[in-house]
This record gives sequence, C-alpha cells and structure tokens, in this order.
Amino acid sequence: MLMIRLARVGARKQPHYRVVVIEKDRARNGRSVEVVGTYNPRTEPASFELKRDRIEYWTGKGAQLSETVGKLLSKPQAAPAAAVEAPAAAAPTAIAAPTAIETPVAVETPAVETEVTA
Repeated sequence: MLMIRLARVGARKQPHYRVVVIEKDRARNGRSVEVVGTYNPRTEPASFELKRDRIEYWTGKGAQLSETVGKLLSKPQAAPAAAVEAPAAAAPTAIAAPTAIETPVAVETPAVETEVTA
C-alpha cells in the first residue's frame, strides 16, 4: 500500500521535509516512488509547496495520506518564494533642484611661526 508522508532531509536541529509517495512498510527516509512537495517548518509562517495534481493522481491510485500531509493539504498553498514579487517601488518623486550652486571657498590659514632654540 502506498502512503503520502513526510521524509526528513534537514540537518540536526534544522528540520526540513520532503512530501513523498512511498510504500507504507518502508523506513521513514527510505527509497520513495516520487517526491510531490516540500515542507519547511522553520520559516514564519511554515512554508510548503505541494504538487497537488500529482497528489490527486496518487490518491486516485489508492495512496493514503498521512495525518500531517492531510493537514497541509487543507491549508491554502502559499506562492513559491521565487514567484513572490517584491513590493513595487514608490513612484519616483521630483527632486528639488538646488537654488544656488555653492562653490568651495579657499580659506587661508595663517602660518604659525615657531622659534627653534638650540
């Protein structure tokens, strides 16, 4: 029987998961049939990407969802980080032209004479 569940791929104390289609009796990080998404719980809010069409395909073939993947599917999917556009820059404002151009003025410093005593 096939399951759609999480497989941990992150480093120690830095969890990151792949959503995989895998045989139910295989190890958590065993060889999967297909990777159908990712889940990163360390971002605020937790980010995930799911290939919903592939998940529908596998559930149509009899794959069961794990409890966690079922919860992820019920949430609205956020836009991928690469597709999120930066906020549009404000319209350029007119820069006031300087009213008078100041030219540097040469300032003479008086020479200080020092006496040298031998």
